[in-house]
Amino acid sequence: MSELLATEKPGADPIGARRTFAIIAHPDAGKTTLTEKLLLFGGAIHLAGAVKARGENRRARSDWLKIEQQRGISVSTSVMNFEYEGWTFNLLDTPGHEDFSEDTYRTLTAVDSAVMVLDAAKGIESQTRKLFEVCRLRDMPIITFVNKIDRESRDPFDLLDEVASTLALECVPANWPVGMGHDFRGCYDLFGKRLLLVGKDNKNLEPEVVILDNGLDDPRVADYIPEAQLAKLREDIELIQGACPAFDVEAYRQGHMTPVYFGSALKNFGVDELLKGLGRFAPPPRPQPSSARMIDPREKPVTGFVFKVQANMDKNHRDRVAFMRLCSGHFKRGMKLRQVRSGKPITVSNPTLFFARDRSLAEEAWPGDIIGIPNHGTLRVGDTLTETEDLRFTGIPNFAPEILRRVRLSDPMKAKHLQRALEDLAEEGVTQVFRPRLGSDWIVGLVGPLQLDVLAARLAEEYNLEVGFETAPYETARWMSADDPRDVDQFVEQNRANIADDRDGAPVYLARNAWELSYTEKKSDKIRFHATRERS
Repeated sequence: MSELLATEKPGADPIGARRTFAIIAHPDAGKTTLTEKLLLFGGAIHLAGAVKARGENRRARSDWLKIEQQRGISVSTSVMNFEYEGWTFNLLDTPGHEDFSEDTYRTLTAVDSAVMVLDAAKGIESQTRKLFEVCRLRDMPIITFVNKIDRESRDPFDLLDEVASTLALECVPANWPVGMGHDFRGCYDLFGKRLLLVGKDNKNLEPEVVILDNGLDDPRVADYIPEAQLAKLREDIELIQGACPAFDVEAYRQGHMTPVYFGSALKNFGVDELLKGLGRFAPPPRPQPSSARMIDPREKPVTGFVFKVQANMDKNHRDRVAFMRLCSGHFKRGMKLRQVRSGKPITVSNPTLFFARDRSLAEEAWPGDIIGIPNHGTLRVGDTLTETEDLRFTGIPNFAPEILRRVRLSDPMKAKHLQRALEDLAEEGVTQVFRPRLGSDWIVGLVGPLQLDVLAARLAEEYNLEVGFETAPYETARWMSADDPRDVDQFVEQNRANIADDRDGAPVYLARNAWELSYTEKKSDKIRFHATRERS
């Protein structure tokens, strides 16, 4: 392991030095606090504990929408770029609430690895499991951070067993807590043979570090850890060495093994070690799947795909920014890229790098980087941009909504304004929008009820539209396909009362309930009904 740590340092290779990762967690596991502390250790911000501060500083850097600030939750993916010890990190902070799982899924298509945050008192929770399953579909490497060990917690071995059995991952502790809760004294770094001890001043970012020549056999250990805790620590480490496999970087990068860091984001413990672990072990930009082939990041032509669109980041300018993951090539400001969907060239004159809502002009970017492209509705989620080749990146679907609601305007004279607003927010992925073939009402489709609050809040705040939602006579939606497109046309004509168009004009079958959907599927043997649709 020591040889690995010595060789896994970034060099002059800008692609090899990139680490693009997402943070996934159940709500209240401490994800936002950890995000902030990673930025703090990386030198990107200079105010510790901004989440707990007062006034303007109370807002977490990654939570910039008004509703996020009011509720203290993340409902929109934020992108933050920073450098640390020669590595360039692109951190994507995802919504933790399950009602925003579609935004999280799209974000996970744009990263190369993930950090899974667990509450030490709760372990694996329902949303953690769902997000992990998405990572599993993409064989995504995961580093586990067990947070809040300075509070009363479950036994760390129980937590390892739960991760191993529930998520089918081999667990290898990178460090180990010395006491937990009120007895927490620090961590023992298994990879570096160091003691990281709680400093006298809890506000001090740097824990007291003791480098041990012979691990826990070093006689100085007794000067720092009480006898009973030291005996327990030695017993734990002996059990780890006998029960856990040796850490294998390739097994981790293939998604089979997870290094586990114990820490306290609030008290700054384990955060620095986690950041260094991401740099040393997490994969550099990985090949991306396309309709033509896997695109290697070291190919010279520039390629990338849009995984998110955000409108009104700056309310004064009513702007619209497409977030593009760069997949290959060396991008330079002013380049002309081809939008594959339309076939039209786009000159990227003002690309931006992000720090939540703040931006800086990007003169260049490399594979793994996330750049923002200001536009006026030209780019949408799923778009591919290339320098030369005609290809399309795959794996960014729409999901069938679980909630369908009619939209009611308080002022019917603003109907056209509502249409533009809903189309904007649909292209962001805030909602799905359906226009029934019969009737004039708009129907919005969402994954969870909290999205309705976000939708209403953003329509009011950004578009000055007061809306209400009514129960629609439908329960679910399905896209359709057939070997012969004429069969779809015939089905649509025969079922016009249940047909709507999505934002791309694709026909969608709206079912009143599960029984009606099942019955329709059985009697329409030429039609295939899909719960997902690849974004075009």
